[in-house]
Amino acid sequence: MKECNFEKHIDSYLLNRLSEEKKEIFENHYFNCSSCFEKVEERNSLISVIKSKGNEIFHDQRRESEEARTRGSFFEQLFSFFTPKQWTMAAISACALLIVVFGIAPHIKSPTSQFVMDSQAVRGGSLSLISPVKNTQTVPSEFRWDNLGEGVEYKIYIYKDNLLWSAPTTRTSISLPEEIKDLLKAGENYSWEVKAFSQEGSLIAASSKVQFQIDSHQ
Repeated sequence: MKECNFEKHIDSYLLNRLSEEKKEIFENHYFNCSSCFEKVEERNSLISVIKSKGNEIFHDQRRESEEARTRGSFFEQLFSFFTPKQWTMAAISACALLIVVFGIAPHIKSPTSQFVMDSQAVRGGSLSLISPVKNTQTVPSEFRWDNLGEGVEYKIYIYKDNLLWSAPTTRTSISLPEEIKDLLKAGENYSWEVKAFSQEGSLIAASSKVQFQIDSHQ
C-alpha cells in the first residue's frame, strides 16, 4: 500500500513542532484518513507510556546492567564489546518492545467508528453541540457542547463566510467577548463547530458545523 504523504508529519505534529497553519491542515487531513488516524493513535499511546514509564523502565535496565558487570568475564567482555551509543539504542528498542507487548497491546483500541460530518465519513469521536443550534432571538452570549470527560481541551470556531473567531477552553461552554458579539448582526447566517483535543494535543473528536441566525425582527 502506498504511504500517505502526510505520514511524515505525524511525529512533528505529536511533538508540537508544526506551525498553527500546518497543524490545522494536518488535523483536517488525518481525522479523515484512516491510515494516518490509526498511526497517530498508536504513536500517541507509545509516547504517553514512555513519558510516564520511561524513567522507571530505563532505571531497571541500568540496575540490571550494573548487576551484570559483577558477573563472570563473559559478561564483562559482552559489555565492553558495545559502545555507549549502541547500548542506548538497544535499551530504547527493548523499552519500546516491552511497552508494546506488555503495556500498550492489551489496551490499544480498535479504530473508532465512523460518523457523518458535512456529508463525509469521518474517523474519530463525535461531539454534539447544544446551543445555539437554530435561530436565536438575540446575539448568543454563550456557546455550549457535550462533555467528553476529564483532561480534554476544546477549541471553538465561529464562521461567517470565513473564520470569525476561535478560542480554546477546558470547559464545555464559552462566553463571547463583547467585541465578537458586536460583529454578529441580525439577519445574518453564521456557523460554529468545536474540536476536542487530548492532553497530548492530538485531535480526538469533532462536531459537525452547525448554522444559526439572529432574528432580524429584534
